Amino acid sequence: MLRTTLFLLYHIRPEFINLVSSESNEVCSREDKRTIAPEHVLKALEVLGFGDYIEDVYAAYEQHKVETTDTVKGGKCTNGAEMTEEEALAEQQRMFAEARARMNGFL
Repeated sequence: MLRTTLFLLYHIRPEFINLVSSESNEVCSREDKRTIAPEHVLKALEVLGFGDYIEDVYAAYEQHKVETTDTVKGGKCTNGAEMTEEEALAEQQRMFAEARARMNGFL
């Protein structure tokens, strides 16, 4: 039973993301904007009947802003210095590995 539930969640997740993305795009378009903002995603969740998720999504967004600000202030992007190609590749590989670990941990 648990294995079946996890299997279904794993395969339903992309559909959920597509649904929210499409509605976010609609909300964005209705506001004559070109870029989907976090507020558009929150509104899309409400429109789609997923209002219960809004608080958690907003909290995750706020945490992301804090982490992003800390990274920039932490020295990775100071003095206008850009990453070398090797540093950028290493960072990309690290982020992919983290994403894979999160995804595999879900199964």
